[in-house]
This record gives sequence, structure tokens and C-alpha cells, in this order.
Amino acid sequence: MNQRQPSANTTEPSGVAVTVHASDPMTALGAASILASDDRLTVVPDTDVAVAEVILIIEETVGDKALAFLREVRAKSRIDAQPRCVIVTDRLRIDGLTAIQYGTAAVLPRSQTSDEELLRIVVAVSQGAAYLPPWLQGSLLNQLDRIRREVLEPNGLTMSGMSARERDVLRLLAEGYSTEEVAVRVGYSERTVKNVLHSLMSRHGLNNRAHAVAFAWRAGVI
Repeated sequence: MNQRQPSANTTEPSGVAVTVHASDPMTALGAASILASDDRLTVVPDTDVAVAEVILIIEETVGDKALAFLREVRAKSRIDAQPRCVIVTDRLRIDGLTAIQYGTAAVLPRSQTSDEELLRIVVAVSQGAAYLPPWLQGSLLNQLDRIRREVLEPNGLTMSGMSARERDVLRLLAEGYSTEEVAVRVGYSERTVKNVLHSLMSRHGLNNRAHAVAFAWRAGVI
């Protein structure tokens, strides 16, 4: 669980700190009441947004104004990790990548979400879960694919941030080949192979070749 640093005028929340953002005061009050019914959550006012671990946004339409609010929250945040966001709306005017960039972990339809489901999802998000609707997942995948084709591949990079050459070298090292044998198989000089490894390890703060191979494995490259 993230450690929170309370503001000078507040008491440390006893549960996961959640703040509710809604332009309609009655909607905000109702949502706060629902969340406050669970001992695992503590509803904090906008004045204490710096300690919020989860942001709940409830609006008919979520777009630029909501993004401005999330930017403000992230700028003020005093927790170790940036707060996660649950959006309840029937009209989301934010693309998938932007939504993820601002910490969106769940998007729920306002017209179809019950009080019980809202509480369940907020608690789950506070514990690390994510609930993105299929259409948003599809939008996100399409954007990632476009970035891969139009930005990464023309520059010799992959989605992992590694170049195709780095990936090939690490894959062969993982199979037990020496740098000399890797050089023969990929058609580079051994010096080039060592330079590729040195650049990769320096960029990602890796200690040795074994660490680099483990890093590539965790990234799903090999």
C-alpha cells in the first residue's frame, strides 16, 4: 500500500484515500456516501486531494476539463505513486493512451452502474485492478499499433524500447552463445555486439549481461 503524507491541516486517512470529483454536488455527495460505507476507503475532500490514492470522476461527459483536474491532482500529489482514476461517464472524450497516461484504471457507464458495482470497482482499483471496457482496450491497442508502425519501427525500435538489434543479441545470449558466437550469427563484429550490450545496459541501469537478459525476459522481448 502506498504511504501517504498528510497535509498540515488533516489527519492521516485510516483507509485508502479517495476523492470524488463531480460538477453536480448531489452526485458527489451520493458517491461519497457510497464509498464511505466501506471501512477500506476514506473519502477525502478536494482540499486534501494531495493524499488521494484513487480519484473518482463522475460526469455526463469527460473531456478536457477532467484532464485539467487530473493534471492538477497529479501536480499536488504527495503519495509515492501517482493516484489511480475511476471514471463514470456515458461520454468519454479522451483517447485510450491519454486516459492511461493520467492514471485511468476503470471506465464505467454512468447509466448502467449500480451503487454496489461502483463500490466494488473503486475498492478493486485501490488494490491494483483495472477495468477498461472492450472498446477502450481496442482503441488503446490501435493507437499502440500505430505508434509501433509509424514511430518505433522506422527508427529500429520495438514496443519494449529496445532496438531490433538489441533484441537479437539478447535472445542469442539467453540461448547460451558467447559474444563471439553472437557476432557470427547476427553478422556484426564482436566489438559491435559488445557496444550494443554496453549501450543497452547503460540506458536501463543494468549491471551485467545476465541482468540484461533477465530484463529482456521480463519485458517479453525474449
